[in-house]
Amino acid sequence: MTFARLFSSPDRPRSRTIAQFAALLDPIEDVVLARLAHQSQLITRRFFGRTMRLFAPLYLSSECINNCQYCGFSRDNPILRVTLSVDEVEAEAKYLVQQGFRNLLLVSGEHPKFVSNGYLRDVVRRLVAFVPSVSLEVAPMEVEDYRPLVAAGAEGLVVYQETYDRKIYAELHTAGPKRNFNWRLETPERAYTAGFRRIGIGALFGLAEWRSDAIALAEHLEYLLKKCWRSQLTVSLPRIRPAAGEFHPRFSFSDRDLLQVLCALRITFPQVGIVLSTRESAGFRDLLMPLGVTMMSAGSRTEPGGYTGQGAHALHLTVKGRVTRTNCGSSKADGQFEIEDSRSPHEVAAALRSHGLDPVWKDWDSAILAV
Repeated sequence: MTFARLFSSPDRPRSRTIAQFAALLDPIEDVVLARLAHQSQLITRRFFGRTMRLFAPLYLSSECINNCQYCGFSRDNPILRVTLSVDEVEAEAKYLVQQGFRNLLLVSGEHPKFVSNGYLRDVVRRLVAFVPSVSLEVAPMEVEDYRPLVAAGAEGLVVYQETYDRKIYAELHTAGPKRNFNWRLETPERAYTAGFRRIGIGALFGLAEWRSDAIALAEHLEYLLKKCWRSQLTVSLPRIRPAAGEFHPRFSFSDRDLLQVLCALRITFPQVGIVLSTRESAGFRDLLMPLGVTMMSAGSRTEPGGYTGQGAHALHLTVKGRVTRTNCGSSKADGQFEIEDSRSPHEVAAALRSHGLDPVWKDWDSAILAV
């Protein structure tokens, strides 16, 4: 029984854990939310100490065959695109290592012609020689396609369902393999079978009513904790940001709402990692730092070559999946979305220390397995 099959049943039973989680999302007064935040902070200290794991996204390619209305990389958007070579990815990674990072998340649009299993394997092999932790956020694959990536050294896989509302999902994904809701929903289970030791899930808030998506996300998390118990699980709560295509959120999801979901997740799932990206403002990220977050990105760029300018020579304008112009006279590709917290990695680390938290640049090395 996969989660997709379980989730497809409209009369599926709700566990006591999920019922308690849902109750924490009920409308509450500020004083009650403050108590939840304090409880969330205490739980986080108990299970994670005063630490914050730092990572950086490294974009490989902005090519994509999917039409997703909310995404800057959507196939039909007229944007400048590029796919980095393995050497160019290595140059970006070495820059991030110089900034202190030892944990990189490789991100790409979903296009098998440009980002194949073999290309990803070669990239991972190149990077693990000097980056202890390499994770992937790429197009979903079969188990047998994931195995060579795990063997090459990739230890983590991140896949967001975007929204758990099937009707809205179908409306937003108008072309490409991403239209297959169940295929994407089952990705974490295939990743676990292939051997990834870290698995991350999440929903993109603003696409559907936030409480229903949060409850579905919690159901998914509860299921994976039972079935994928050998892997470390993380959950993320990204919000829609401005991007090419000018998509606007369909539903509101305020700072207060995000704080309430974060606290509910921490109280309900005390040992699960919670990720906060640079989509959020510096001030809001600083507020959330002590309250339940365990992993943050810093100094992020959302375009391939964004850190060092790699790939500028190969930029091309793509409209509706067709290259219409090369030699575009620009120095960089378009990003997937706009970030909000533009502080450098060291500025974020300093902010963490000012809140009594220790920035953790490295928490894994393959040598551990040899002990």
